[in-house]
Amino acid sequence: MPTIHARQADITRCTVDAIVNAANPSLLGGGGVDGAIHRAAGPELLAACRRVPEVAPGVRCPTGEARLTPGFALPARHVIHTVGPVWRGGRAGEAAHLAACYDASLRLATAAGARSIAFPAISCGVYGYPHEAAVEIAVATVRAWPADAPIDVLFCCHDAGMLAHYVAALDR
Repeated sequence: MPTIHARQADITRCTVDAIVNAANPSLLGGGGVDGAIHRAAGPELLAACRRVPEVAPGVRCPTGEARLTPGFALPARHVIHTVGPVWRGGRAGEAAHLAACYDASLRLATAAGARSIAFPAISCGVYGYPHEAAVEIAVATVRAWPADAPIDVLFCCHDAGMLAHYVAALDR
């Protein structure tokens, strides 16, 4: 199992090998953490995202999958872009898609040689996923990662309320 931590911090300032971007399917920037990461990384990140091939019109990364780019002006060497599910009441496969985001991100980080990764609260912003449920999925998925994986995981929380959810989940 990876070493797991949670703290309130700005993910764009985390000194880790990879940060995860809660992206939209186009990978071309947006609001929230996605916009903050694009602004902090600089225009080279948008150019790199544009080079990721579309798998459908306007879709470079489907829900539950992840894509890797350099970190450019960020302290992190890599940005792992993943697209979380939009909350639709919990009966549209949201839990499986959210777990897939964490798993796909960890797989990409490991393949890239990353030894540390920072995650935001995927789908907890405008995508509307209930915070406590999303945190439980995040923690369970990371805890299920193979014990021999040399990775240090940080759940990077934007505010104290989200941090409290992670602390409670990690204490269980």
